[in-house]
Amino acid sequence: MIRFEDVSVTYDGAAGPTVQGVDFEVPEGELVLLVGPSGVGKSTVLGAVSGLVPHFTGGTLRGRVTVAGRDTRTHKPRELADVVGTVGQDPLSHFVTDTVEDELAYGMESLGLAPAVMRRRVEETLDLLSLADLRDRPISTLSGGQQQRVAIGSVLTPHPKVLVLDEPTSALDPAAAEEVLAILQRLVHDLGTTVLMAEHRLERVIQYADQVALLPAPGAAPVLGTPSEIMSVSPVYPPVVDLGRLAGWSPLPLTVRDARRRAGALRERLATLTPDGTATATAPPPGVETPVPIPGVESSPPAPGDESPPAPGEESPLPAPGGESPPPAPPRRLGFLSRRTHPDVTPPPAHTAVIQSLAVRHGRVEALRRIDLTAAPGETIALMGRNGAGKSTLLAALVGLVEPTAGSVRVGGAVPHRTAPRELVRRVGLVPQEPRDLLYADTVAAECAAADADAGAGPGTCRALVSELLPGIDDDTHPRDLSEGQRLALALAVVLTARPPLLLLDEPTRGLDYAAKARLVTVLRGLAAEGHSIVLATHDVELAADLAHRVVVLADGEVVADGLTAEVVVASPSFAPQVTKVLAPQPWLTVAQVREALS
Repeated sequence: MIRFEDVSVTYDGAAGPTVQGVDFEVPEGELVLLVGPSGVGKSTVLGAVSGLVPHFTGGTLRGRVTVAGRDTRTHKPRELADVVGTVGQDPLSHFVTDTVEDELAYGMESLGLAPAVMRRRVEETLDLLSLADLRDRPISTLSGGQQQRVAIGSVLTPHPKVLVLDEPTSALDPAAAEEVLAILQRLVHDLGTTVLMAEHRLERVIQYADQVALLPAPGAAPVLGTPSEIMSVSPVYPPVVDLGRLAGWSPLPLTVRDARRRAGALRERLATLTPDGTATATAPPPGVETPVPIPGVESSPPAPGDESPPAPGEESPLPAPGGESPPPAPPRRLGFLSRRTHPDVTPPPAHTAVIQSLAVRHGRVEALRRIDLTAAPGETIALMGRNGAGKSTLLAALVGLVEPTAGSVRVGGAVPHRTAPRELVRRVGLVPQEPRDLLYADTVAAECAAADADAGAGPGTCRALVSELLPGIDDDTHPRDLSEGQRLALALAVVLTARPPLLLLDEPTRGLDYAAKARLVTVLRGLAAEGHSIVLATHDVELAADLAHRVVVLADGEVVADGLTAEVVVASPSFAPQVTKVLAPQPWLTVAQVREALS
């Protein structure tokens, strides 16, 4: 159905080809997963199938790409629209109409389908993607995940023979992602639809793939094979594969079910250890509670002279701007991470944010109601919940973008929506779902100069942060030429220029591969160690398990769970990370915990 014949693509001004040596075939009725680190050209390969490369992007395409017998060199995207349906990384760039139902119908109108056919397919798609309740909603009022489902639905209604999907689950909650992937699998198995998909969250999609095409490095020829063959050599792999490599399992497991079947011996080895790497202690006396261990957070301060250096592979806090290391952060107790009280725990420090009985309404939609939440210095909180639960609205209330309908929000003692922006940036900063929304200058240098001026910081403050977070980027680089991970790092540097005590991030791992995500975790841990409070809205359960001290779960605008990460995610089938599911009922969250304990 899709045939690449020795394809290479070179963009104008580039020193060399972005991709080259692409030569493989995607048979009809198969789902092929395109994987590889960020920046290796996955989106370019997908764009060559739809004709967007080179007809829209420019550049030079050598070789040949054919889709259902049509040569994309001689057929422009509009001439392939009846065969190929495409969903890119940014759903907003695809929308043409204002409401959900109109958007689902637009593609069919363009192809001249009969009104009766259009009506039937719209209803089918609304039900398939659980969009029926949103049919009359303006697209601009939807959450990022809801918009992504609408974008997927808009390409399903014309019934294309080929679907080209660039990170289709990046903004979806775990349950919605499973629904979408199950629908795609049904289209492949029952209707013979051909799917070519790029996705960084391999833990979600690898088990659905018939074949995997690995782009190992920029300009390197792809390697095609079965999922198990490719995962054994791939530089990017999900946690369940990482656990299999650590345990020496062969063949490597691709699903939680496969891993659980082989994990008996590993569970026995870990049964005598705890997630902080120590041996299991004897049971405490009746009536005495034992704090839940949290990786990287000490339950009591060390005695003088007992401070231990960082463990091998453990990152130290971020250097401060200018290259000087900050003073060591004082050991943090569990007091502000738990609602339980202990006589030997110091009182919690002053909060950077206090929310009391918050309610927010958008027209007829009650986005938040009866929200009570606090954030303390050094604390990292993950906001989780299904799409449309109110996570982004809560962040917007903290940064003053929306005015409460009822209740109060205070950040550093100030009311955000009544505080002047120049003052507010010194108290709280938000990195939005799309970092490009924060970037408007033509060069990295101009972005940094504007950030210094907005924050009242000394010249070069933002640039020093960029050098720490994003080494090797030239001043004259345009932000739109950066990868998703690089844009996120630049936006983070812009926000941190004012050194706000409270840092907010909305879906910070969209578009990031595992290596970029690990770098982000290191950065955020360093900021927390310096005393910043971090609140992030995320559907990435692996990120929450790796980084958050606390998890707050929202549903229909209300808090339904608020507690230590280990307590909340272990008890949740939806938000538990892969390692937790494999090793349950033991409370392990990440492969790093298991590796450290075994060593």
